[in-house]
Amino acid sequence: MKKTLSKKERQIALLRKIESDPFLTDEELADFYNVSIQTIRLDRLELGIRELRERIKDVAEKNYLKVRSIAGKEIIGELIDLRLGESGISILETDYSMAFEKTDVVRGSHIFAQAESLAIAVIDASVALIGVANIKYKSPVFAGDKLIAKAEVTRVRGNKYFVWVFINIKGLEVFRGKFILVSFNQEEGI
Repeated sequence: MKKTLSKKERQIALLRKIESDPFLTDEELADFYNVSIQTIRLDRLELGIRELRERIKDVAEKNYLKVRSIAGKEIIGELIDLRLGESGISILETDYSMAFEKTDVVRGSHIFAQAESLAIAVIDASVALIGVANIKYKSPVFAGDKLIAKAEVTRVRGNKYFVWVFINIKGLEVFRGKFILVSFNQEEGI
């Protein structure tokens, strides 16, 4: 059984924990510290720690400034990590407006849009377009699911970038795509 911390000890530990991983939910923190969700919310309020959605937006805004190839608002989902020319991570919270009405299954166009925009965002180029996309939908996604997309630049050959994008829900892969992006100088055209 976990040792129960005093309020002061728990709040100090909570600050450190959120600094190291700003994407922890109140539920995960409550489980970790063996307290109620309400206790975590009160601790966050006292410490001036914003709720998860706001913490994600803060991180995303900093990452949007790094993107060269598209505007931050054009990225589908919240961009929570970006290393230009290397990798990136985005989170998309799906809702019923993205799904087919009868089945609540999220349309593939939304899933592809998250993958495509992340692939373009990780490219260290001022202009990049998808040249080839080889994609696979592996499992249905339902309204309310949280999609975590991870992109990795695996190879660069001249003005071509090879990018893999994997999208997961709670560790289960639901989509994967291999993209070949072509970068070009706007003044020269393609």
